[in-house]
Amino acid sequence: MRALGGTWDTRRAVTALRDAGHGDGDQRQQEKRTCRALRDLAATGVIATGVADSDICRLAER
Repeated sequence: MRALGGTWDTRRAVTALRDAGHGDGDQRQQEKRTCRALRDLAATGVIATGVADSDICRLAER
């Protein structure tokens, strides 16, 4: 995320993970794992969500 920058949604994160060799399972399974990873990153403050109930996020300000 740091290298590519910008805002991220589930689709972009799934694509990036798949391109990096982490695309196991069908599309739905990949989306579920990706959503969980994004929620975990948000919970630790690595990324910030832009809008409530949205899947769009960005890196947190340092």
